[in-house]
This record gives sequence, structure tokens and C-alpha cells, in this order.
Amino acid sequence: MKKNTPRREDGLSRERIIEESIALLDSSGESGLTFRALAERLATGAGAIYWHVANKSDLLTAACDAIVARTLDEATPVDAAPQEVVRALALGLFDAIDAHPWLGSALTNSPLQMPMVRILERLGQQVRAMGVPEAAQLASASALLSYVVGVSVQNAANAQLGRQLGGGREAILSQVAQGWTQLDADAFPFTRSIAAQFHAHDDRADFLAGIDLILRGMA
Repeated sequence: MKKNTPRREDGLSRERIIEESIALLDSSGESGLTFRALAERLATGAGAIYWHVANKSDLLTAACDAIVARTLDEATPVDAAPQEVVRALALGLFDAIDAHPWLGSALTNSPLQMPMVRILERLGQQVRAMGVPEAAQLASASALLSYVVGVSVQNAANAQLGRQLGGGREAILSQVAQGWTQLDADAFPFTRSIAAQFHAHDDRADFLAGIDLILRGMA
């Protein structure tokens, strides 16, 4: 008698499923990642996909982890000082999250899972290599992790908002800066004073400036 056990289809691997999921997420966003749409891309049935992933949450985390692992490996310079490694890793993640906006929610919705653990581990190794006292290593690595992920996710969200508003980055920043110049001078003296700088600021440069502030504080 034939067993009523589903059979894994030849040529379908977890790695292939994850890569197609990434392509689907990039083109359609998180809402577009469905097992039906993924099955169509893979020319297979949804049941075959369930051999490799438990559900959509598992699939999203796996796709996120694949990009994070790849980014960390590609961004890590060889024979560089720990501070330079941190800057390279941070910028690599910043750019990856900007290129894949869905990564932001995937990371924040799985704070204790492998993607975040990978980032924490890689940053923590550099914190230790910098000679930070053991008692301060967790706080230092956590500060870097929170800053890198938090600012990168916010930057990607800002870019998404700009696209939804239908304007370019410069046009939107100019509009915001113009609004800041009209704020009450007594209530918002600082915000008014930086309006011109905000219009012309560089997101990546500001991001790295924050990394340097944290690194100097650790030193």
C-alpha cells in the first residue's frame, strides 16, 4: 500500500525557496509574500514548500537571515582595526536595509532570533577586540546594535514614505526644512537653526557620525 506521506519534490531546496522569497519580497513587499505566489514562482505546490519552512513567519525570518549573513560576510574588511570593522559592518547593514525595506520589520519582529543574534555576535566580537572591559561589553554591543538597526530601519521607512508621497528626497527635505523655518522661535530654537543643514544633509554620513560617537564613548 502507498503511504499517504507527502513527498519532497526533486530540485527544491530550502536555499532556493529563500532566494525566491527574497525576490518576491523585494518586488511585492511583505504583503506579497504568500505561499501561493511563492509556489507559482517555483512552479511547484505549496505543500512542497512546507517541507522546508513551517509558516510565513519562519520564511520571512529565514529570508532576513540570509541577507544579514551575506551582508556581514561581504562587509567585513580583512586585517582592519575593530573600529573600522564596526563602521564597515554598520554601513553594510544600513545599505542592505535601504535596498530591502522589508528587512526592517523582519528584524524588529524577531529580536531574539538568528538575524539579530548574528549582528550582535559580529559587533560583540569587535567590542571585545577593542579591549572594552567585560562588564561593559554587553551594554556596548547592545548600544551599537540598537543604533545600527534602529537608524537603518528609520532611514528605509523615510525613503518609503518619500516614494509614497511621490517626490524625490531633495524635494521632500526642502519642504520639511521650509516648514521648520516657520516654527515658533522661542519654542523650537534648535530645530529652526538646523533647517538649512537638514535640507542638505547626507544620511549615510550622519549615520556614520553616530557610530563614531558611540565608538569614542566606548574608548
